[in-house]
Amino acid sequence: MLESSTVATATGGAPYARLSAFYLFYFASIGVLVPFWSLYLQSLGLGAPEIGALVATVMATKLVAPYVWGTLADRRGARMPVIRLASLAALVCFSGVFLGSGFAWLVLVMLSFSFFWNATLPQFEAVTFSHLGRNSHRYANIRVWGSVGFVLSSVALGPLLERYGPGVVPMAVAGLFACIWVSAQGVPERTLVHSVAGSERLSPLLRQPVVLSLFAVCFLIQASHGPYYGFFSIYLEDQGLSRTVIGVLWALGVVAEVLVFLLMHRLLPRFGARLLMLATLALTVLRWLLIGWGASSMVALVVAQCLHAFSFGLYHLVAISLVNRFFRGRVQGRGQALYSSLSFGAGGSLGALLGGQAWDSLGPHFTFTVAALVAALGWVIAWLGLHPERFRAPVETVA
Repeated sequence: MLESSTVATATGGAPYARLSAFYLFYFASIGVLVPFWSLYLQSLGLGAPEIGALVATVMATKLVAPYVWGTLADRRGARMPVIRLASLAALVCFSGVFLGSGFAWLVLVMLSFSFFWNATLPQFEAVTFSHLGRNSHRYANIRVWGSVGFVLSSVALGPLLERYGPGVVPMAVAGLFACIWVSAQGVPERTLVHSVAGSERLSPLLRQPVVLSLFAVCFLIQASHGPYYGFFSIYLEDQGLSRTVIGVLWALGVVAEVLVFLLMHRLLPRFGARLLMLATLALTVLRWLLIGWGASSMVALVVAQCLHAFSFGLYHLVAISLVNRFFRGRVQGRGQALYSSLSFGAGGSLGALLGGQAWDSLGPHFTFTVAALVAALGWVIAWLGLHPERFRAPVETVA
């Protein structure tokens, strides 16, 4: 059994505002990095392979960082000190971007800051679920503030880039990293007290076909996002769109994502995780084809961005609900870390790296077509192996 102490809040309930503030600032930083970082790198004179490598560098640290920090947090039984330390270290390391602009130096900066930055979110997800307890269905109501942060930052930064140039990008990121660290100070720890009978073993869980299928699907869907995260803004600018319009299109995708978050408490009980994941993967295939072959049409771009509600929003909510179901107790932090490492880390970095190579050799049309095929492979694996009802929790890891 796993017993939890009373949540350290005045009302005895989850600190919704404090949890939401962290998500707001964290995803606001992503709202700057994802749409505009590649434009900043391009302004430094870097080519597509170098930009792809730098984007992959940020994602590659997710292979190691979340699991390292997740193991530390699980064994200490406290996650907020880890989150606070990692948030401050990420800010300090990122500040190195103001000291140089060479490719080798930027690789070093990206490796160092992302090692700490990528450690915070998986552990904060575990903190959030710990605070929510039996009210885990309220997760989407807290996570939606992350989407609000993304929308606000991506829409606001577009006009600033038009007026002041790409140099505002690193300043905005640094400011938001400082806000992440400040917001982390106000989130109380949810102390977890484990019984002696608990287990720290992951192997019984990782041998289950449904768990392996889930991680394979997560890897593939994030790999398919590689060209999108690395080159979508560059692609749109080549189509003649202004940076303001580019920011609005990124924000549109996240607005659609918000709608899914608000409906998730109804969708999951009604349709089930497997059916929702299959629908997500099918619509992700459609999205990449629309972007690859219809970027000259604003209608196609708007439809494709609305499909972000599925390719990321619905996917993430289904995936994280399954991770929270499969990994409980002493392995909760490492379960969240594995999800982040294998999907956003391994999948995202490989997709960005190969996307950068394909961008010059195959061109945008066929690069996004390959991304669609990768998502289609994920659909096949989900169809064959993603049957959550077949999950059997090992006795020693039951919460």
